[in-house]
Amino acid sequence: MLKILMPTILLIPLIWLTPAKKLWTTTLAYSLIIALTSLKWLNMSMETGWSFMSQYMATDPLSTPLLVLTCWLLPLMILASQNHASSSPVNRQRIYITLLASLQIFLILAFSATEMIMFYIMFEATLIPTLIIITRWGNQAERLNAGTYFLYYTLAGSLPLLVALLILQNNTGTLSLLTLQYSPAVGLSSYADKFWWTACLLAFLVKMPLYGAHLWLPKAHVEAPIAGSMILAAVLLKLGGYGMMRMMIMLEPLTKELSYPFIIFALWGVVMAGSMCMRQADLKSLIAYSSVSHMGLVAAGILIQTPWGFTGALILMIAHGLTSSALFCLANTNYERIHSRTLMLTRGLQTLFPLMTCWWFTASLANLALPPLPNLMGELMIITSLYNWSWWTLALTGAGMFITASYTLYLFLTTQRGPLTVRNNKLEPTHTREHLLMILHLLPLLLLTLKPELVWGWMA
Repeated sequence: MLKILMPTILLIPLIWLTPAKKLWTTTLAYSLIIALTSLKWLNMSMETGWSFMSQYMATDPLSTPLLVLTCWLLPLMILASQNHASSSPVNRQRIYITLLASLQIFLILAFSATEMIMFYIMFEATLIPTLIIITRWGNQAERLNAGTYFLYYTLAGSLPLLVALLILQNNTGTLSLLTLQYSPAVGLSSYADKFWWTACLLAFLVKMPLYGAHLWLPKAHVEAPIAGSMILAAVLLKLGGYGMMRMMIMLEPLTKELSYPFIIFALWGVVMAGSMCMRQADLKSLIAYSSVSHMGLVAAGILIQTPWGFTGALILMIAHGLTSSALFCLANTNYERIHSRTLMLTRGLQTLFPLMTCWWFTASLANLALPPLPNLMGELMIITSLYNWSWWTLALTGAGMFITASYTLYLFLTTQRGPLTVRNNKLEPTHTREHLLMILHLLPLLLLTLKPELVWGWMA
């Protein structure tokens, strides 16, 4: 564990001591070495118990894929941000990369924490760098508004969780994940117990986000710079799913009755968020709403509380992390050339950038869950577990998959096909850096189809 955490912490002095002209290449190479070293964790993910264990930090098959995804994303964020950030003053560039590195430190500590209070503190700590990235490096004047939404939604959801954890500490005497699963279950005796159950899950449902508590997400995505959008879509939303999986084991007898409205909200959110995507004019807003739709499916899979539901949710979280991050990178390459995110202005780019169209096509197919990609594997496992719970869910999940396919094809056709709407004499060609970025996003996704047990979680 410390082999990854210590180099990540030491990345911060490196950022400040490196000469300006070597800043981006050095930090990229260093973070890529950390990411490649973190793949060693996947060796141990076949084992069912905890490994790399200390009193406060350990990994198990649930946290390992998310930890590797976190480490894998830092070099990709540095690679994606290089073009637009390298024109600003050197100290500002250093602060920007430092914020990205500090996010990785907090996320590693959150995913590997064995104490619930440590997890809660790191869960909240990720808010600070993300907020600074959105409000300082965002594009539009709306970024302060988006940052305020993000801050208040997250804090309003998280404070009840802190109270719930303190009550749990009083009742059981421990908040260690290693011993909590063996503590006696809480009864359904009073209304206070039901409030406690809701408080435990509310923070994670807002973070995921569940449809209804999702209003902060499109705003934050649209206003954030490219690295902010990537880390939000790929890892920060997954903190909600991971926290839910950890807490659900302790909430067992209460969940059977109380989870119904949340499952219905989640499935309704799949259909509604997908329908919203069909009428978005803004490219980043469309990808952000598609994240709400996919996370609704993940929330439903976790709330069902079956092994298939948990496994499907974990596979879909990893697959969605890579796919949506790739889509945001593609949206950014368009924005850097056309300086607009309006879908109608980006038409016909296939004639100018045929290789970039190939990446758009692959990422779109991954987003609509084409076989044999892990996205489909995760969705099918969740749908199967939901169908076993109630056959009515088939109508909502089926409609959700149909709408997902519709808006993804609409996204691809609108951005790539049709008559060219921009003057091609002022567009710069695509760079090797951008193609490398897309390869590093989509190659792990394709390789996971060959060895999906790496991200199966507890089922493996």
